[in-house]
Amino acid sequence: MSNRMWGGRFASGPAEIMEEINASIGFDKRLAPQDIRGSLAHVAMLGQAGILPAEDVAAIEAGLKSVRDEIEAGTFVFKRELEDIHMSVESRLTEIVGPAAGRLHTARSRNDQVATDMKLWVRDTLDSLDQQAADLQRALSQTALKHAATVMPGFTHLQSAQPVTFGHHCLAYVEMLARDRGRFRDARARLNECPLGAAALAGTSFPIDRHATAAALGFDRPTANSLDSVADRDFALEALAAASICAVHLSRFAEELVVWTSAQFNFVRLSDGFTTGSSIMPQKRNPDAAELVRAKSGRIIGALTGLLIVMKGLPLAYSKDMQEDKEGTFDALQALSLCLAALTGMVQDLEPNAEVLARAAGSGYATATDLADWLVRELGLPFRQAHHVTGRLVGVASAKGVGLEELSLAELQEAEPRITDAVYAVLGVGNSVASRTSYGGTAPDNVRRQAQAWIERLG
Repeated sequence: MSNRMWGGRFASGPAEIMEEINASIGFDKRLAPQDIRGSLAHVAMLGQAGILPAEDVAAIEAGLKSVRDEIEAGTFVFKRELEDIHMSVESRLTEIVGPAAGRLHTARSRNDQVATDMKLWVRDTLDSLDQQAADLQRALSQTALKHAATVMPGFTHLQSAQPVTFGHHCLAYVEMLARDRGRFRDARARLNECPLGAAALAGTSFPIDRHATAAALGFDRPTANSLDSVADRDFALEALAAASICAVHLSRFAEELVVWTSAQFNFVRLSDGFTTGSSIMPQKRNPDAAELVRAKSGRIIGALTGLLIVMKGLPLAYSKDMQEDKEGTFDALQALSLCLAALTGMVQDLEPNAEVLARAAGSGYATATDLADWLVRELGLPFRQAHHVTGRLVGVASAKGVGLEELSLAELQEAEPRITDAVYAVLGVGNSVASRTSYGGTAPDNVRRQAQAWIERLG
């Protein structure tokens, strides 16, 4: 049996395997709210332009709202033989209002319809992700304010480098998320042009008002080229690119949580709410939530790569290949949403082990740079010479198995005779972080100001 929506050209129905590969209703039914919104805007415009009579417009609008209610109530039956969400909605609309339903598709194609639906879905999702990223920023900022003076080791190459504060570390991720949110907003701004009315690829001869449709759907303007309108999936690619960068940021933080919660580090503790046990080892507390955030970044990046490969060789305008934009985009953006929620929960849940952090901050000669800076600032040594003197003193301390602050003044003066006992003021980790008062530095007062500014900005 031919498909009654498009089967006039065909004498028989598709082969079973053709139906299997062609159908998208299993995943594009997620677009139902956006599809109905687009259809309501389209039929209203058709009525305003005098293309459809008022009675047909009223019947179609009432029918679409009934379909929407059924979908929201979970009573709508999605039929595989109808291929996709567009045909499913139109078929049910026909059952409700009769032949008038067939006029809904006047002056549009599934090509511009699906592009519009996808843009609406991606736009809605970017708005939601932006709010979730703000929630995570808020949680991090509140933690930063609470731990503005909690000293911890800062690392480069995962080796102890200089002392910082836990609050300062949290604020680093607040800044990353701010850039992520900027990318979400940029992607949203660029996608906010309406493809509806471009029809299959060449526009339409009906006197439609595309500006009215665009305004009704909250777009800034209609797209300017009908070919590009139906061929474009940049909006999905850009959303996935922004999501991938955000996922990398979340993965880096998740990796730190995995390391920090290990018995060897013991920097922070997560409660039972965000850890799991072992089926055989009763002592285990596994940071599974963080590990899954770390892993899901691969799925998100994979979706971006996959869609780039789908699009790279397509001629204008629409090709069925583009149906492959949906599953990856849906999955990736849903995964990012879950990761943002999970990390927000973990940030609100975690408790830094201040004593362990402070002890670790002082290990590995983390105040060596403070000593070199003191030699430059107080004695006027060129930095390279100060670096050399400090290196010698680190060697002496390492050979004795003590910290720099435990060397005697005489031992310090063997490397540089002009050193005075005033140098001990910069060798403690607390003094070290307090001295980093440059803008953006880790000094506790800096951290408090930055954290408070973010809290106020985020509301």
